[in-house]
Amino acid sequence: MTAGKNRQIVLAARPVGLPKAEDFRLVETPVPEPGPGEMLVRARWLSLDPYMRGRMSDAPSYARPVAIGEVMVGAVVGEVVRSSHPDFAAGDVVEERLGWQEYAISRGREARKVDPTLAPISTALGILGMPGLTAYFGLLEVGRPRPGETVVVSAAAGAVGAVVGQIAKIGGCRAVGLAGSKAKVDYLVGELGFDAGVDYKTADLHAALAVACPRGVDVYFDNVGGRITEAVSRHVNPFARVAVCGLISQYNLEKPELAPRNERFVLVNRVRIQGFIVSDFYARRDEALRQLAEWLRQGRLKYREDVVDGLEKAPAAFIGMLQGKNFGKQLVRIA
Repeated sequence: MTAGKNRQIVLAARPVGLPKAEDFRLVETPVPEPGPGEMLVRARWLSLDPYMRGRMSDAPSYARPVAIGEVMVGAVVGEVVRSSHPDFAAGDVVEERLGWQEYAISRGREARKVDPTLAPISTALGILGMPGLTAYFGLLEVGRPRPGETVVVSAAAGAVGAVVGQIAKIGGCRAVGLAGSKAKVDYLVGELGFDAGVDYKTADLHAALAVACPRGVDVYFDNVGGRITEAVSRHVNPFARVAVCGLISQYNLEKPELAPRNERFVLVNRVRIQGFIVSDFYARRDEALRQLAEWLRQGRLKYREDVVDGLEKAPAAFIGMLQGKNFGKQLVRIA
């Protein structure tokens, strides 16, 4: 038997607007025992991502919502404590969507082993995990940039956006990042090698984009929607591509904005706009992870993590992330 308590954070109420601390509840349950073909995983790192806000709502979406009283959805990296699964042994490090909790039972169907010698295991939730894959496939398969083109990415200092800009540079493109502070813009240009950055909170966005993108925008990787997308739409070139990854500026609005309001730019410039979900490309996940790991090993990709300690701090960190307070990939160190 595995003694002890399992701390979990469950959804207590469906948020109206920005989530509040009261929308979450910390509970304790017995640590579960794995049955035949199962394994018990102790979480060490928890990923916090914008998509989780959508799962807190019961509006129709591409995945079912979290039920009231259910453990919040989320990916973790953890260590196998006990295993009756033929493919996993005690001591293995795995990544899987096991939720906001310290211990979880896995049947191994969606678990992937993490090589701790390749990079810090936290990267399996960031640059070598779902965010990295989102950037890789969203840019290369949906955006399809060509050398010499200008790629603009919003939320560029976040876990996805930062990788998008760096891959664009690897591909010979001009990379322009939109972020929410001077410090973030300085990071994009000074550390990650973006060609230009724009602070969307303080700048005249239209004028700043004209300076940052003198030859217009060929690919826009959209993480935010709203007025930022409206501004970028005024600078797109003929046959531009827009990869719609997220709409973080809209998630907490009780009445979402309608943007871009003028669709003339789509018609006149023959723009292709495509939304995508990273799971669309999971059949090619191993291929992408190998390439990302190689770029990381070569020093061509860099990353930044924003870490809080303790499962109980996950709700506050999540709420802060939705407000843009994080700097880099938002993680919770559980153990």
